[in-house]
Amino acid sequence: MGLSALGPLTLEGQVVRLEPLNMTHFSGLLQAAQDSRIWPWLSMDLSDSKTLEKFIRLAMEQERRNWSYTFAVIMKDSGRIVGSTRYLDISRHDRTLEIGWTWYHPSVWGSKVNPECKYLLLRHAFVEWGAIRVVLKTDHLNQHSQRAIEKLGAVFEGRLRNHRIRPDGSIRDTLLYSIIDTEWPAVRETLLSRLDVSGTTV
Repeated sequence: MGLSALGPLTLEGQVVRLEPLNMTHFSGLLQAAQDSRIWPWLSMDLSDSKTLEKFIRLAMEQERRNWSYTFAVIMKDSGRIVGSTRYLDISRHDRTLEIGWTWYHPSVWGSKVNPECKYLLLRHAFVEWGAIRVVLKTDHLNQHSQRAIEKLGAVFEGRLRNHRIRPDGSIRDTLLYSIIDTEWPAVRETLLSRLDVSGTTV
């Protein structure tokens, strides 16, 4: 039933622009990745230039195969790259997907960057692609991410035990959340209120 392709595409809000990730974003993304607070909860540390290059090239290959779509998160006022996010685990038959592998430079934590990114990604998935379910996951120890997901209005579904290995070799459980299509209107209004934007203009 999808009305349009899920990706690749550029999504633009008032604060950020999400562009399909490619090697032109390398230097800006590498600069954004140079803060150790970003990486304890993710399975890969992108502050290393060789690791980041592999990450970008793999993202481009997965986009070419329509397996996932990775975005560079860019501040519209300055053009500064502040992080990355992606659509992944896409089932076109079931019209489901995950929004994940999201990280930002700490300078934009607590700002409008994450809510606007999530608004743009969720709106495109539900309204333009026809999703019936969007999944979000996080490390069971990452309370910052858990609060951000819960603030969206996502519903907690369960705990995946021994699901990933962190960069330091420790084992993490993954907390699983979802938003389904009938919940999108309420999530939309929550996000728009956080962005101080009228629903008639976005």
